[in-house]
Amino acid sequence: MTVISRLPGAIEEEWDWQFAGACRAADSQLFFHPAGERGQAHEDRDRAAKAVCARCPVRERCLRHALAARERYGVWGGYTEEERRSMLRRRRRNRVR
Repeated sequence: MTVISRLPGAIEEEWDWQFAGACRAADSQLFFHPAGERGQAHEDRDRAAKAVCARCPVRERCLRHALAARERYGVWGGYTEEERRSMLRRRRRNRVR
């Protein structure tokens, strides 16, 4: 579940970047895997979602949001949930050092 306490307030400027997302023209199912999806189908869907993200003008902002809100599911900013968890773990390890 997304950590709601980490979400910015209801100020339009905090959210309006989403209107420029390349994903708005895509089927949202591309970015969120169905239950039980494994193997090649999972990899192909992730690859297709990342291709949309690669041409997105707000990719960096999207990734910052996903990391700050701890989005648990889907491809955000060109990264899967596993890749984002790995980023957060590296950040925590680097802070401890």
